[in-house]
Amino acid sequence: MDLVHALQEPLKNALGQATAKVMAEHLGLHTVGDLLHHYPRRYAERGELTHLSDLPLDEHVTVVAQVADARILKFNGGRGQRLEVTITDGSGRLQLVFFGRGIHKPHKDLLPGTRAMFAGKVSVFNRKTQLAHPAYELLRADGESAAEAVDSWAGALIPIYPATAKLESWKIAKSIDAVLPSAREALDPLPPSLREGRGLIPLPEALLKIHRPHSKADIATARDRLKWDEAFVLQVALARRRFADTQLPAVARRPRPDGLLTAFDAKLPFELTDGQRRVSEEIFTDLATEHPMHRLLQGEVGSGKTMVALRAMLAVVDAGGQAAMLAPTEVLAQQHHRSITEMMGELAEGGLLGGAEHATRVTLLTGSMGTAARRQALLDLATGEAGIVIGTHALIEDKVQFHDLGLVVVDEQHRFGVEQRDALRGKGKQPPHLLVMTATPIPRTVAMTVFGDLETSVLDQLPAGRSPISSHVVPAQDKPHFLARAWERVREEVENGHQAYVVCPRIGDDLGDEGDQPKKGKKPAADDEADKRPPLAVLDVAEQLAQGPLQGLRVEVLHGRMQPDDKDAVMRRFAAGETHVLVATTVIEVGVNVPNATAMVIMDADRFGVSQLHQLRGRVGRGSAPGLCLLVTDAPEAAPARARLGAVASTLDGFELSRIDLEQRREGDVLGQAQSGVRSSLRMLAVIDDEEIIAAAREEATAVVTRDPDLEHLPELRTALAALLDEEREQYLDKG
Repeated sequence: MDLVHALQEPLKNALGQATAKVMAEHLGLHTVGDLLHHYPRRYAERGELTHLSDLPLDEHVTVVAQVADARILKFNGGRGQRLEVTITDGSGRLQLVFFGRGIHKPHKDLLPGTRAMFAGKVSVFNRKTQLAHPAYELLRADGESAAEAVDSWAGALIPIYPATAKLESWKIAKSIDAVLPSAREALDPLPPSLREGRGLIPLPEALLKIHRPHSKADIATARDRLKWDEAFVLQVALARRRFADTQLPAVARRPRPDGLLTAFDAKLPFELTDGQRRVSEEIFTDLATEHPMHRLLQGEVGSGKTMVALRAMLAVVDAGGQAAMLAPTEVLAQQHHRSITEMMGELAEGGLLGGAEHATRVTLLTGSMGTAARRQALLDLATGEAGIVIGTHALIEDKVQFHDLGLVVVDEQHRFGVEQRDALRGKGKQPPHLLVMTATPIPRTVAMTVFGDLETSVLDQLPAGRSPISSHVVPAQDKPHFLARAWERVREEVENGHQAYVVCPRIGDDLGDEGDQPKKGKKPAADDEADKRPPLAVLDVAEQLAQGPLQGLRVEVLHGRMQPDDKDAVMRRFAAGETHVLVATTVIEVGVNVPNATAMVIMDADRFGVSQLHQLRGRVGRGSAPGLCLLVTDAPEAAPARARLGAVASTLDGFELSRIDLEQRREGDVLGQAQSGVRSSLRMLAVIDDEEIIAAAREEATAVVTRDPDLEHLPELRTALAALLDEEREQYLDKG
């Protein structure tokens, strides 16, 4: 097929084997098209210099600066020599160091007053920032000798590319020069009517302007166009998935007028909030249709999502089907099972003496159950005796057969891939309805991007009776007495009949890091200070507290490596009020509900992501007494980590925090790809800033797919879509 010629050409044909190998290994670039989509990170103007005053440590940087002075120093009794060059940009100075035989050429080239581009890794030596043995490219003024250099940097705007130690920005620029003529052959995925209607330039022109702009206006028009490409192709992929889902058949599930749901509502000791009622109606409307519901239920920590999900499950049981709830960990599955059984009371005792007339059975199924209990659970599911089943991934196994699966509720979406969703979907006679719950508030744009194949419902009211939580940062390093006061506060809470959590990033005992499941991309860049010692561990902290500041209180530990029965026993003792302080890892992050726990101390809080801290904090203040959350950190006052903690302490609004979180992390992490920072299918689009483009692209994509689901009349768009959906990005789209 000669449609895919120029841009599909392997780089080795265009640039030679050696360069192509470095590009593939270090930048993930394999074809001419890949390289053309490796956009400049920023542009330096010939007259302007990079800010040397705020260079990031340990990162590979490219700077444009002027040589201030250069001198050769001797060391080792005169046997060794090094060249020290100071460069400046007006904002700061930076030292370059060259050693040994490598000093002659730079000594000749880097005369005071010379401008050049320098690339290397930023390090600190004797408290000064420096680049050791940087690569450099002189920027000669017009009319000077080397014609080639003048040609290469003729434009006033010098593109600075995301580079690596093995491949400097200017070498990438030269490679781009070699393949830029191919840009004219780029296939334009945007339908002409859309492009003209929105005043966007054609793709070949955008590629030429982004790499070799003559003015800032060129960069702006190119960026607008390239953002649209990314937003639109991605939204078409999601729109096609939504369209395919609407073509699937499903059994419409309408609850009996006075069945299980009515009986349940009648015995609720409180009123549902308006938000819970509204979202329930949206869900019931979806359940009554003949194609599967695909809905994302977003709710603040403690907004009553479980209640909404339970009512949806009861409606399906009423309509003769079964409902399954999938939890990410055993602790959570057991907890959901316990709280749902308690909420339902005798309505959960179907087939048992004393069960109510509409009752059903609520069954738990996890990987670590004993054989007999497991056999009974499987039997209850196959016969339909169990209307509701709650479990972990064990529910997805081949052996698990349902009588008539009508609804799947997934708790904490980001831990389940689409494969699991499909495996569960295959368990029904027809595809079941799907409700996904997440307690991580997601800005609208991210919901449209990451969960773009789901309709979204938002619960933004907290139920009555939830108490305010006050949060404070405790700078343990700067003000040790603040930490001592924190432990006194914990004692005071316990003396007042309450309980407390202490959360640590690690388990300890060299068990490696926590994890029921490792969290990719979650570790925020810890600051240098804190990085010098390993993160605090549950086992060590628990011991120190029990022998020190919390002596005499009953302290227990909980972490992901414990046996499920032990975990459950610890949680039961804590829930019953027998334990005063629970020292835990993030296993308590989601869904753990102990209303009597009022205080939480998070150790090394700077090691957690913003949304994780918000999740953890949501474990306190669940009863009538106010909650207290103390964020303990060794990070110095000026560190970015302190600013992040300050933001968490200053607001309880999860949506606001998720915006802060997104702005601080790279987009790639949000979109579920643990990235090296080199490659993301979103190169130009910023999920937060480009909200209008994403929303508009979603509308356009939906219209295009509705008119032409197989894109028969848009071959270029089909090609772009195939490229987006190739192996590595399939995973990213299917994070949902």
